[in-house]
Amino acid sequence: MNPPFEHERRFKLFGSHVRLLIGEPVASGALAPEAMAIQIEFFLRVLHRDLTRFDPGSELSGMNADKRPHVLVSPTLAAATQAALWAAKRSDGLVDPTLIREIEAAGYAHSRADLAAEPIADALEVAPERRPASPWPGSRWREISVNTHTGVVARPPGVRIDTGGTGKGLAADLAAERLTGYAKFCVDAGGDLRIGGARPAERLVRIDHPLDEGSAHEFPLAAGAVATSGIKTRLWRTPGGYSHHLLDPSTGRPAWTGVIQATSLGSTALEAETLAKMAFLSGPEGARDVLSERGGVIVLDDGTIELAGPLREPTAEPAREMAA
Repeated sequence: MNPPFEHERRFKLFGSHVRLLIGEPVASGALAPEAMAIQIEFFLRVLHRDLTRFDPGSELSGMNADKRPHVLVSPTLAAATQAALWAAKRSDGLVDPTLIREIEAAGYAHSRADLAAEPIADALEVAPERRPASPWPGSRWREISVNTHTGVVARPPGVRIDTGGTGKGLAADLAAERLTGYAKFCVDAGGDLRIGGARPAERLVRIDHPLDEGSAHEFPLAAGAVATSGIKTRLWRTPGGYSHHLLDPSTGRPAWTGVIQATSLGSTALEAETLAKMAFLSGPEGARDVLSERGGVIVLDDGTIELAGPLREPTAEPAREMAA
C-alpha cells in the first residue's frame, strides 16, 4: 500500500546530510510542503552560518573572540548557547561545551566534512585502555549564562563556547517547530531525527552498525526524537595514534570508553543528542543506565549490540516507511 503524499528534500549541511519529509498541510495558511521545505533549508543554512566554529566570520566565532565578559548576541546564538548549557547541566558537565582548545589540539581545528574517516577497527587495535569519561571539576561552563530578555551572553573572558555538539539537535527541533501544521513530518539533521505531525505515521528507524554495512537495530516510531553519537564518521590519524571528536572532559583527550556508538530516543532531538553523548562517554555500564528510561542502542568495541530501556521490549511488526 502506498503511503500518503510526502514531499522530500535533501541537501548537504552540518558536515553531513539533511533530509526533510513533509506531509500535506492541515493548518490554515500553511505553505505548500515544497515551499516550506525550501524555507526550512534556508533557515538551517543561516543557522549553520551563524553557529559554525570553522568560520572566523561566524557570529559564534565573533562572540568567542570578544574579550568583553558580556556580549549582545542574536536570538539564534542565544538559543544555541542555552542549548549547549542545557546539555552540560543535564549531563553534570560530561557534555562540556567549553572544550574548543582541547578539540583543536586533538586535530579538529578545521572542518572534516569532506575527509574520509579512518577505519574504526584499525583505531581500536591501538587505542588506549578503555575507561569511562568524567566531567572536569575545573570547567567554567557553570559561569556562562544567557539573559533571554536582553540577549546577552555572560562568560569569563577567554572561555570559548562550542555549540556544535548540540547544534544538530537544536536544528532538528527548530525545524520541527515550523512543521506542526502538517499531517506528518520527519527532519533528519545529519542523523538527529525529529518525527511527528498533526496525524503522525509510524516510520521505521534504522540504526546503522558502525563496523559493517548492516543494521544495528530497527524500530518503529511515530513521534519523538532519535540521535546517535559515535566515532564512525569523525576519526582521524595523528602522529600519536588516532583521534576523534568525543572528548573526555577530565583529560581533554578523545574518550575510549568501550562504546563506539550510542543511540538514544528522546522527546526532543536536543535531549536525544545529549543522552546519546552521555551514553557514549559513560562506557558500557554507564550507557545502560543513561539509556534505561528513554531507550537506546549501544554498540561495543567488539561489535556487540545491546538494547537498553524500552527498546528491549518486544515491538510490533516494522512500520511502513524508512525515515533514516
